[in-house]
Amino acid sequence: MSGRPEPCSPREIGSLFLFEDLTPRQLGRLCAEGRTERFEPGPVYTEGDRATCFYVMLEGTVVLSRRVGGDDVEVNRTSQRGVYAGAMQAYLGERVPQRYNNSLRVTEPTRFFVLPADTFASIMREWFPMAVHLLEGLFLGSKNTQRAVGQRERLLALGSLSAGLTHELNNPAAAAVRATATLRERVGRMRHKLRVISAGTYDRETLARLIEIQERTAERVAKAPVLSPLEAADREDALSDWLDDHGIAEGWRIAPTFVQAGLDLDWLDQVAAAVDAEILPGAVGWLSYTVETELLMDEIEDSTSRISHLVDAAKEYSQLDRAPFQVADVHELLDSTLLMLSGKTGERIKVVKEYDRTLPRIPAYPAELNQVWTNLIDNAVAAMRHTGGEGTLTVRTARRHDRLLVEFRDTGTGIPAEIRDRVFDPFFTTKPVGEGTGLGLDISWRIVVDKHHGSLRFDSEPGDTRFQVLLPLTAPDPDDTPEEPA
Repeated sequence: MSGRPEPCSPREIGSLFLFEDLTPRQLGRLCAEGRTERFEPGPVYTEGDRATCFYVMLEGTVVLSRRVGGDDVEVNRTSQRGVYAGAMQAYLGERVPQRYNNSLRVTEPTRFFVLPADTFASIMREWFPMAVHLLEGLFLGSKNTQRAVGQRERLLALGSLSAGLTHELNNPAAAAVRATATLRERVGRMRHKLRVISAGTYDRETLARLIEIQERTAERVAKAPVLSPLEAADREDALSDWLDDHGIAEGWRIAPTFVQAGLDLDWLDQVAAAVDAEILPGAVGWLSYTVETELLMDEIEDSTSRISHLVDAAKEYSQLDRAPFQVADVHELLDSTLLMLSGKTGERIKVVKEYDRTLPRIPAYPAELNQVWTNLIDNAVAAMRHTGGEGTLTVRTARRHDRLLVEFRDTGTGIPAEIRDRVFDPFFTTKPVGEGTGLGLDISWRIVVDKHHGSLRFDSEPGDTRFQVLLPLTAPDPDDTPEEPA
């Protein structure tokens, strides 16, 4: 938006604190290459547009705002003479995108001294070369530092996830190894028992009945019901007594296996009715090996399925085989992150999922959203460590008007009032030295707000801290979407 041109007075602009130490010749050049303009109430420039001018207010009232999601949030309002905005980084040239990083509007007729960005850059380099070098070093150096520490933040998160994933993989892998070794032993004993039976005086009909019972036993193992501890104990006692009454040695050892397989007294009575009394112990022993092998194979299947599930979750979390930008299911992303962090949450922190499964898939950068979830969950767990390491983490999804809400609620100590204004500041952390870089929430903010055009906010009190991520349900204008991750 252009204002109405007015005469430029070197005396007037020289009275501003920004230009008060300039010589008359320098002030004359500013007036010659710049201009004074009057703006009526309304916008002066819009965030995201190419930064073409540097504005210094002579009189009036200005309002600065930033775009958060679909809303413009006011960040500053002032009537102080000499305040400036616009192309403040023009001296950096094309090394940084020369776009307005906020929106400027005026609420009353307001006069500005306006300097074209190219002129502002050349004047800065000519009049203040040392200052420009210092400013370049400060700006670019802080960017490089922030980038390096951001990489460190990601490496710390990766190390934590790797440790948790290794721990989670170790349990089912070790269980599969143990079950495989035991299965080999049981199969060997089963072959020996079969050799003993085949060497006996069993007729063809008896062997056929034993094989038929073996097949039905395997089917029952696959359909074994889940018993309460009290029910299982009562059934073990009953089976142990039956085995003792029928002269079968070590009934106390066999009974728990039969109970785990879902076998009961009726099944034992069927076995006893199918074979003669003298071969009943051998038949029960042979069938016990059948039960054990089925249970061991179930254990191996469960363990390998668990490993496969963890690998799938790791792929879902990392999104290594996916496009950077895609339509994603937020619940799948949350589940994979929670699984990756299960070693960190442990058994003393209860995780509650309150998902609205009717929510649609949304356009997003999944790998970066997983980084946001990781940072927020990690902070929640850290807050609950201060309450004895116990608590509840509630992850909730819901629709909030035209956006999707993801909320992380913890029962930790809360965020003290005196630091709430700083939690999103780069390098600010309350964690002990070596445990945090202070960039987790800063990175999360930039991913949610700058990258996804959403919003990130929180409410906190002791025992109830809630971080809320609001994401658009529809894709933003491609022109507004950065090409690289924040």
